[in-house]
Parts: sequence; structure tokens; C-alpha cells
Amino acid sequence: MRQKIQTSVIGSYPVFINTQEIMNLYFTEQPIPWAPYIRQAVQDMTTAGITNVSDGQTRDPFIQLFTRKMKGCRVRQRPEIIGKVQYQDPITVDDQIYAKRLLPRHTKLIGVLTGPYTLAKSSVDSFYHDEKELAFDFATALRKEAEHLVKHVDFISIDEPVFSNELPEYASELLQTITKDLSCQTRLHVCGDVSGIIPQLVDMPVDILSHEFKASPHLFEGFIEYPCKKHMCIGAVRSDEVRVESVEEIVTHVRKALSVFDGNISQISPDCGQRLLPREHAFQKLKNLALAGEILNGG
Repeated sequence: MRQKIQTSVIGSYPVFINTQEIMNLYFTEQPIPWAPYIRQAVQDMTTAGITNVSDGQTRDPFIQLFTRKMKGCRVRQRPEIIGKVQYQDPITVDDQIYAKRLLPRHTKLIGVLTGPYTLAKSSVDSFYHDEKELAFDFATALRKEAEHLVKHVDFISIDEPVFSNELPEYASELLQTITKDLSCQTRLHVCGDVSGIIPQLVDMPVDILSHEFKASPHLFEGFIEYPCKKHMCIGAVRSDEVRVESVEEIVTHVRKALSVFDGNISQISPDCGQRLLPREHAFQKLKNLALAGEILNGG
């Protein structure tokens, strides 16, 4: 019997942020209250009926969110590496603890980590001058964050968008630095066209693979050629256009995915984070995704 399909987000979600208030608080060195913004994101996701939600990644863009809190990093226009990258204190844990308190019963929480290779490639390196060494130090720091997160989240998702453009030969070892023997499931999300790296992806040391199948439906053919025994998270609504996919369109798309992956589909989601969409469109896409999930599960 096929497992029930869960509905999920990838990470970011658009909320209304009072930037003037935040700037005033920042320049007067007062604490910025992020809880109302996290609450907006979580309530939208749960109201839409999504079963796996995040904190919306409201506090910072996904690169700065981690580099701002790590030793050896300085954030200006871009993160700069000015010393050895090291973990200092929990980065996203407080936000997850707060988000968890907002969740209805049976709703799961995702702990999202920006991947070490993406962090390395997105930073100006003025210290290491060795991309691999920098990436592994990011991975070591992220492992420590993951060890804190597992106490509060249901699974951890590692976001490595750079992999679709450039996959280092040490990618699997890099991810294993984070995932080895963690006490929860792990998901790897790589957006973009991953058709050229499918043979490597199917062997990555994670439990779930997540990709942009709605914007890149040709990926189905690639996975037919390289069968995958991992659980799959199928991108089923686009994150790069405002058109809201109908419930019927989503169901048809996922049924195509079922013909490829059979019982290995555990989640359906947007193609990527929704931060760049208008909030009303992001919400309606999630609502239709949840309704499609009910149909697919026989509801």
C-alpha cells in the first residue's frame, strides 16, 4: 500500500515586514521582534493545510542568516570570510522553538540549513583561498547547528541551490559531515535543472531528495534512466511565477510523478522557497497544494 503523501514547504515564505520599524530598532541598538513575522508565515502555512512547515526564514536571506552568526564571517554587501569559520551559538533554534509552539497537532516542523557549498560559493573568501577547506568548515559548523535542531524539529532540510550549476566531487562527503548519524530524517533540496547530476544525487547521504519538477518536468525522464530508491519531495507548484496552479493541475502532475517513483513519493511542495511571490499568491498555491494532497491520499 502506498504511503500517504505529505504536503511541505521548502523554506522561505513572503510576509509583510515593517522595514522602517526594523531599521529604527537596529540603529538604536534595540532588539528586533521577529516573532510576529514568524507567526504570519506559520499561520499562513497551517491555515492553507500544509503538513510540513518551516519558520518562513523571515529573519534574514538564507545566506546571511547563517554567515551573520558564524565566527570568521563578516556581512557587508556580501558575506566575507575574514577568519576561520567556526560555530559559536545556535542560529535558528530559537525561531524553531517559537514556531513549534504555533503548530496544530500532527503538523511537522522543518529545520532548514543553507548548504555548506552554497555558503562557500556565496562568500568573498579573504582568508582560506581554498574553496574545499572553506566548505568543510561550513559543514562542520552546520553539523553543530543540526545537533541543536534535532531536539526541536521533525526533519532537517539542506538547501544547496549551487549544486545545479556546479557539483564538487566531494559533495557527498560534504553532506555526510552534516547528516551522519543524525537522529532525524534529512532532506536535500536542489532547485534548478539537476538533469546533469541525477546519477550523483541518487547516492547522496540523505533520506529525501527534493527538486524543481514543476518548472523542469523533463527531470522525470532523467530519474527514469537512473532509478532512485530514496524518498522524493516533488516540486508541484512553481515558485517563480504568480499564476496559481489549479488543484486538478497539481493532481495530474503528481500522478505523473507517481508513475515514475511509485511509492517513493513522501512529500509534494513548491519548487523552491516562496519569498519572491506576493503573499496572496504564495498562500493560494499552498492551499491548492494541500487540497491536491487530500485528493491524492483518497480524501
